[in-house]
Amino acid sequence: MPPQRLNYYSPRQPIKAENEIHSHLLVIPRLLHRFAVFTAALTLVLLGAGGLVTSHGVGMAVPDWPNTFGYNMFFFPISQWVGGVFYEHSHRLIASVTGLCTSILALWLYGRNARPFLRWSGGTLVLVSLLTLVARPGHRADAVVAGFSGLAALVGSFGWPRCEPAKPWLRRLGLAAFFAVVLQGVLGGLRVVLFKDQIGIFHATLAQLFFALTCALALFTSSWWAKRFGSPWAQAGESAQGAGLSLPQESVRPVEASEPSIRLVWFCVGGTLLILAQLVLGATMRHQHAGLAIPDFPTAYGKFWPAMDSQSVAIYNQHRIEVVDLNPITSLQIALQMVHRVGALLILIAIASSAWLARRGPGPKSLYGKLTLAWLALVLVQGFLGAATIWSNKAADIATTHVLTGALSLALGTCLCIILLTEAGLVRQSSQSSTASATRPRSSFGTTPSPALGLD
Repeated sequence: MPPQRLNYYSPRQPIKAENEIHSHLLVIPRLLHRFAVFTAALTLVLLGAGGLVTSHGVGMAVPDWPNTFGYNMFFFPISQWVGGVFYEHSHRLIASVTGLCTSILALWLYGRNARPFLRWSGGTLVLVSLLTLVARPGHRADAVVAGFSGLAALVGSFGWPRCEPAKPWLRRLGLAAFFAVVLQGVLGGLRVVLFKDQIGIFHATLAQLFFALTCALALFTSSWWAKRFGSPWAQAGESAQGAGLSLPQESVRPVEASEPSIRLVWFCVGGTLLILAQLVLGATMRHQHAGLAIPDFPTAYGKFWPAMDSQSVAIYNQHRIEVVDLNPITSLQIALQMVHRVGALLILIAIASSAWLARRGPGPKSLYGKLTLAWLALVLVQGFLGAATIWSNKAADIATTHVLTGALSLALGTCLCIILLTEAGLVRQSSQSSTASATRPRSSFGTTPSPALGLD
């Protein structure tokens, strides 16, 4: 009769408790992750609203800020939402909701520790609103908005999630998103108040970066990230260790057998940086309000590279087919358009190379193979939309879709680079640990020497 195998896990209570803690680590951020995804999606809608404002040239349809024609922004009559005012005012309202969601997301990452802040800030806003009603009755609408916001924060603090706070690095990213959305709103207001197109360029660039940041937060709060790289909830893990329970080995997914090459990492990082530079260049051209500097594609004024001397530019201005934008173009604007086209070609080469390297290395069915292929598809759609923008004489809907596709390309490239760099860091750490364990001296009995011997 074969010897009976000993079952060291016959008391099932420790296993049950261990599994409960593991489940607790993954279930806690589920609702938070969905809210982060919603915030990222709302940011994409905000980008679309801003793109329509710029494409229609109605950025100054509402000449004051933060009010709208003297009204509090939230009490502006719907009957006056006509023409360009509709686009600009809708853009401001969507931006306000996005800022509110970003604030909630940043506080949520602090878990139950955010409750005191919510109570104090809510009570302060209620008090300020009451004082405003007494001291300045003409600002009743502002007092109502502040009072409602404070009351919502005060009441919400009593039902705030009791989850543990996230790790410090994730909380800092949440704060970065909060300050970014505040700065974004201020830049948008200064663009109106100071009437400076240069501020609009920074405003558009920060919008792209903010969208990439919200997508990164959605990635970090996902259960997929927790399974692959470990839970971002520090306190829960510490409490599990303090209880004397080790988390299951499956809580962190092992690294894939075929690791991405260093060339794939560099091509993905380079492609993402090129997309960011391309978006900045596109924002620069859009906020010059000169229309299409080059009206044809794939040629440029019928040539491979257009002439940019003063006499040729004067001829271009005489034969321009646009009737909306009356500002004459310059040789600098033509040069920017040509650099934009060259940049698009470089991006296509970089991302196509990334997809090829991912197919050769990890394989077409791997995570990197699928992501790089989707990235390449986005860039191809982006290039077609850029050409369609020229062929349609800069139609507002096509130009805005072109901007949104660029934002999605930047966000996908950012998330892919984060995953690749994190994976590379884990591989480096694993190799260093393996080297250290291989060179560590062992006793003749196969056990690790005691630290008292000074060999560790």
